[in-house]
Parts: sequence; C-alpha cells; structure tokens
Amino acid sequence: MPQVSITAADGGSFSAYLAVPAAGSGPGIVVAQEIFGVNKVMRDICDGLAAEGYFAICPDIFWRQEPGIDITDQTQAEWDKAFQLYQGFDEALGVEDLKAALAFLRSQPGVSGKVGSIGFCLGGKLAFLMATRSDADANVAYYGVGIEKALSEAGEIKAPLLMHMGEKDQFVPPEAQSEIRSTLTQNPWVTIHTYPGMDHAFCRVGGEHYDKASADQANARSAEFLKKYLA
Repeated sequence: MPQVSITAADGGSFSAYLAVPAAGSGPGIVVAQEIFGVNKVMRDICDGLAAEGYFAICPDIFWRQEPGIDITDQTQAEWDKAFQLYQGFDEALGVEDLKAALAFLRSQPGVSGKVGSIGFCLGGKLAFLMATRSDADANVAYYGVGIEKALSEAGEIKAPLLMHMGEKDQFVPPEAQSEIRSTLTQNPWVTIHTYPGMDHAFCRVGGEHYDKASADQANARSAEFLKKYLA
C-alpha cells in the first residue's frame, strides 16, 4: 500500500508514503521529510525502517502549498524550489499534520506497542517539536534547522529525544549549537551527539556532504534508541 490518505486536523486530506514490515506487526515511526518532499531518500528511509520491523510513514507536509513534491538536491533549480517551499511552510500546521500521521499509525491494524518520530533537516526541527507538542513515545532529530528558536518549549519534553548535529553544519552555526546544548544537556530525556567536521545532511545518501562513517554511526545510535524506546 505505499500511498495512503490522512485527514488533517483542520480539514482536508494529504498523502503519505507508508512502508509496512514483512511480519505485518510492530511499532510505528512517523518520518518527517527534508525540504525536498517525500522523495526517494525519504521513501528509502521508510523502507529501511520497515525492514527493521517498523511501520514507517512519511507524510507530505508541503501539501497546503503544492501536493506531491518529490525533488532532489542535485540541481540549483531544485534547491530554489525547496527553499521557496520552506519559506512558505506553516510550521505549526506541519506539526499538526505529523500528529495526525501519528494518530493514523496508531489506528492501523498490526501497529503494536509504541509510535515515535524521526526527522531530517526541516524534519529534524519538527521531530524536536513533536517531542514538545505531541504524545510521541520517542523522537529522533537529525541536524534540525532552527531548533534554537524553539528552546522555550524545552520544558515540555517528557519522552526520550535523540539529536544528531554536524559540528560544521552551515545551517546550524556554532552559537546555535552552543545554545541548544546548554539548554538541553541537563534534560534527562535528551541525548545529543555531535559529529566532528560534519556539515549539514551528512547522512543524506548521495548528498554533497554525505559521510558514510558518520552516517553509519548516527544511524546505529538511532536504531539502538528506537529499539529501546519503541520496540
């Protein structure tokens, strides 16, 4: 079934890519997209999570602007389109759509146990906001952009949150990373890993800054975290 339809809290509906584990049962994970839409990178992540035994769903959070965005990071025109969508994105409604996807997953036959979220780039910030605004059982944020602007919500984190940050992330400057660490390090729910020398999106397979060693390390940490708190 890879495409499903989800009803939004404020009306209307949007599509999502759903990958189902071979066993037909397991925990669930909402995958929050990057600024390139529900593209092959996101679908592959869902398929990989399904292979590990999770129901994994990636909703189209740009649907209010333009449904069905599926672009790459390989051309300037696609980057321009992605940033246009990012600038027009309503973050609060995006979180509500992820919460609707979370509820959708919990209602699916075979989804047993807990349901969490994982996000990348734009989705990394949204995963942080899922930790502060939703009842997700665990959340993973990969190089979230703009988290330092939402730290006033840190006190609302009451479920495990794992964060991955590249030391040289061009979109998350050192002062922002320092603010994030100083605010969140004392929170017992939060674990932060920083990857020396890594730029933004170091886990995006095929991307300019992809680094296999650091990506493998981050993904292994995420797999262990998700198994501990969701499985």
